[in-house]
Amino acid sequence: MTRKLLFAAAWMAWLFAALLPSAMAASPNRGPLVLAAASLQESMNAAADAWAAQGHARPVLSFAGSSALARQIKAGAPADLFVSADEDWMDDVKRAGFLWQGTRADLAGNRLVLVAPVGQPVRLRIGRGMAIARALGDSRLAMANPDSVPAGKYGKAALTALGVWPSVSAKVARADNVRGALALVERGAARLGIVYETDARASKQVRVVGTFPAGSHAPIRYPLARLKASTHKDAEGFRRFLLSGTGRAIFARYGFTAP
Repeated sequence: MTRKLLFAAAWMAWLFAALLPSAMAASPNRGPLVLAAASLQESMNAAADAWAAQGHARPVLSFAGSSALARQIKAGAPADLFVSADEDWMDDVKRAGFLWQGTRADLAGNRLVLVAPVGQPVRLRIGRGMAIARALGDSRLAMANPDSVPAGKYGKAALTALGVWPSVSAKVARADNVRGALALVERGAARLGIVYETDARASKQVRVVGTFPAGSHAPIRYPLARLKASTHKDAEGFRRFLLSGTGRAIFARYGFTAP
């Protein structure tokens, strides 16, 4: 099954890279193409709207897990900007030679939280040795894939630091990205989930059980960079707008922290 999933992911990345140029060519008035981490959906759409309100063509936004986006870039996707939910995947793209030198900067930060469906009577104090396995019972812990997706990697690191990863690793329901993990909790398919604080704020169907200590995982930073494949005249302008006081204020409004 794993081999089939890897093949499917590779095929989708190739398809994205192969078909996107023709789609872009058919829209000469489009804005720059931004590949952004799934957790940025509301905030990046708001930023794109604000940029368009200044008279520019609205950026084209594509959201997915940072790992999937990095693979698309390395497969040749002709995008303009990349916003990752962690530094590792931006580093990976940089090592592969796909970043425009001197354009990388930290855009925002975030916090990691434990969530449960609204109305679910789960009480759990987050700390070392917490009884999360008992709280789960025979249900699942929804997480973005802890082997590759930033939110999942942060979550695994936090649970490991708190000494409880071995007790829950077999109960993890792995999602392709953090919004997939959030959806599992929203539907009641998982009793608990680990997502970003901003994801929890964006949903009316989950509640925050607790926030993971900042020291239990690496700092959550969203690096932004322009890609070497970028040819759009507004790409650099939109990158600078995102990093401006106006842009950062938009992300702060959605709960993101300073990087």
